[in-house]
Amino acid sequence: MRLITVVGARPNFIKVGPLIPALRDAGHEADLVHTGQHYDAIMSDVFFSDLAIPEPRWYLDVGSGTHAVQTGVAMMRLEELLADERPDALIVVGDVNSTLAGALAAAKLHIPVIHLEAGLRSWDMSMPEEVNRLVADQLSAMHLTPTPEAGENLLRENVDAERIHFVGNIMAESVLVHAPDARERGACRRFGLEPGGYVLATVHRPENTDHPERLAAVAGAFAHAPLPVLFPVHPRTRPLLAEHGVGVETPNIRLADPVGYLDMLSLQGDAAAIVTDSGGIQEEACMLGTPCVTVRRNTERGITVEVGANTLVPAEYDAILAALAGALDGPREWACPKRWDERVSQRIVEALEGGITPPNGCEG
Repeated sequence: MRLITVVGARPNFIKVGPLIPALRDAGHEADLVHTGQHYDAIMSDVFFSDLAIPEPRWYLDVGSGTHAVQTGVAMMRLEELLADERPDALIVVGDVNSTLAGALAAAKLHIPVIHLEAGLRSWDMSMPEEVNRLVADQLSAMHLTPTPEAGENLLRENVDAERIHFVGNIMAESVLVHAPDARERGACRRFGLEPGGYVLATVHRPENTDHPERLAAVAGAFAHAPLPVLFPVHPRTRPLLAEHGVGVETPNIRLADPVGYLDMLSLQGDAAAIVTDSGGIQEEACMLGTPCVTVRRNTERGITVEVGANTLVPAEYDAILAALAGALDGPREWACPKRWDERVSQRIVEALEGGITPPNGCEG
């Protein structure tokens, strides 16, 4: 089977790391197209080298822009590519703008769409990712789900059961493969920190960064956390933090540039706790045994809360500090969710062996 997989941003790169070799080992012709949604070296290139991902066959150089501009440019360039290449199916990953662009372009060309990480829901339509997930799932011919709940969501949305395949979480497979190497790196010592002696933080979502009172509450909680807070800062977040007086000299907060995948796994594994608004880091923390506090109104990774690895809190000073104290004093062991293991990519291969049911109306 000839397959093209669309990637465009950090979470996509991590998920295709185990997938592409598994597809090729099974005899599929599997190529990557990189839209360039994340286009600088630290947000893109370093993940390819860390994960040993094959070089993309195509690079579309989409770059930045509003959600509509970024999605539209990616869709136009993907449509041209797909019209020329005519793969048997297009694999879209996760919930970024490149995911939506790929699903739309392929569907309009009657190329079956396979959605990896289908069925996750936050039930919050203010999130661009939720819109991307919903539309991609409605356009997909095959849904590869990370949790049983994701499949139940799809059934409620009238997706045919035979299109749903519970393969597990491929992010978890990537963590399990790379965690031993990551732990040996001791990345925290480069920042003058010791294992277990710091809190790792990542905050980048507009629901936090674009609301001054929320960002001020987050920064205030970090400044008064019981341990130093190491904060690798997304490029768009640093100037927003500066508006609240948070910079390189702020006591208790150590700002850093973004780091590569293996270094980030190392920092997560050695942290006493993590405070984040990232979806992927909630999952990675769950796999690494580091308690996580998620500063969001809701999460599509609710299973991490259910197993006891994650606590969901609003962007409020007292709530963040209380949840962080609970994470630091609480357990670091929990049962990982079902099928978050090293066989996820193999289950995807097995799902493909059963064939892809074409979208309704495209059978012939």
